[in-house]
Amino acid sequence: MYYRLKDNFVLRGYEKLPYALVNLNNGYAEFLNAEAMSAVQLCDGSVDLSMPFIPESVREFIRTLEEHNVIEQCEADHGLTEKQKYRKYPVRYIRQAHWSITGKCNYRCRHCYMFAPDAKLGELSHETIMNIIQQLSDCGVFSVSLTGGEPLVRSDFLEIVDALLERDIFVKEIYSNGALVNEKLLRELDARGIHPKFDMSYDGEGWHDWLRGVKGAEETVNRAFALCRDMGFSTGSEMCLHQYNKHTLRASVKHLGSLGVRSVKTNPVSDVGAWHENGYGESIGMKELYQLYLDYIPQYYEDGMPMGIMLGGFFMASPDEPERFYIPSYKPVCEPSTMCMCGHARHVMYISPESRTLPCLSLSGMAIQEKYPLITDVGLAKCITDSAYMKLIDTRASEYFALHEDCRECRYSLRCYGGCRADALGADETDIMGKSPGACELYRGGWVDKIIKTVKEFVPNVKSSVLDDPLWQELK
Repeated sequence: MYYRLKDNFVLRGYEKLPYALVNLNNGYAEFLNAEAMSAVQLCDGSVDLSMPFIPESVREFIRTLEEHNVIEQCEADHGLTEKQKYRKYPVRYIRQAHWSITGKCNYRCRHCYMFAPDAKLGELSHETIMNIIQQLSDCGVFSVSLTGGEPLVRSDFLEIVDALLERDIFVKEIYSNGALVNEKLLRELDARGIHPKFDMSYDGEGWHDWLRGVKGAEETVNRAFALCRDMGFSTGSEMCLHQYNKHTLRASVKHLGSLGVRSVKTNPVSDVGAWHENGYGESIGMKELYQLYLDYIPQYYEDGMPMGIMLGGFFMASPDEPERFYIPSYKPVCEPSTMCMCGHARHVMYISPESRTLPCLSLSGMAIQEKYPLITDVGLAKCITDSAYMKLIDTRASEYFALHEDCRECRYSLRCYGGCRADALGADETDIMGKSPGACELYRGGWVDKIIKTVKEFVPNVKSSVLDDPLWQELK
């Protein structure tokens, strides 16, 4: 009996992670040990896996692969394509690139990190964009999300999509303000066999136009959400909270749910970029923000969990798992010497409009970004092997604790691990290894127990990694 990998799977490897099975349909890599990789490589149409010398452990693994639709039976010598055969990249693994393909925008958002209406960070040429796409492929990056500025203002947007697809790079999400999301665009994407999620901001009834700086922006994004729903494209949303729109949180989530939006993520407006230049100041203090979030949690359950929600690093839940909640900032127990300061940034690389590699988009509005390399200067491979960027995203919690003895001795240290680096920069823009005020307040302010108590009033048998954590029971 002969087997081969299905066409959407390829065999790959990276520095420090030499064996990976990549699903081209979603860009995800499953990392294997040497024994498992050897078994997968037998599925190339050249070995009769029913022969008695094949160990039972290998047979069992092969059966598991078949059950999970990774392999299929085939005729003898019906082998792998050249694309599917094992290839090892001489770089560190990056799961996804979150890429600002332009610094230009057709809106004038009052809180923009990159002053997009004035194109402060510019826009790379078509040729340079194509070169970066090739570098993404050469470095084994199999998934991207496209943002801006407003990515759809690029006249070559579909050419960019085509170039990514030609190199088997999965287009996961498109971040847009919705103004250029129309039936023609969605039909073009559908014709290419892809349905990326559209993530479009919504900032509350009566306040969306104000924050976006364009009259009619609210009506426009509502139309875009409804169009995506009707044409089979999933949507998500982000809500920027400030003093003027904070009272609209509940109504906004319900409204988005009525438009078929699957998830919403909230964050307070940061005092950087255009917001800072216009002198609006801090929008919502940390304690006030957490109280706002805590007050909303009962409303979320009372409204029937209209969609998945992520209230910053404070609370996350979804109707797909109604009995479970998460605290995104609550990290699993791990040895500090192996825990990356930001696990998300370690696997998801942000590329700015000028091709700068950064841990997240938030740094685009900060002077500290100048410390990190441009792909156009040094190449992507160097950025993700030997650069200030790689050093930052590979920084371990033990390095942070060496700088902050009081944090190391804190009873919450093995759940906080220093908190969020962008939050730390919000407190001191010059110190990326500074303390995270949000993390300190979350734990020392007793908010974790408040969240648990609030949720249990609505879901008595609720489940959570926090509740399953013996260390948290000891901390209480």
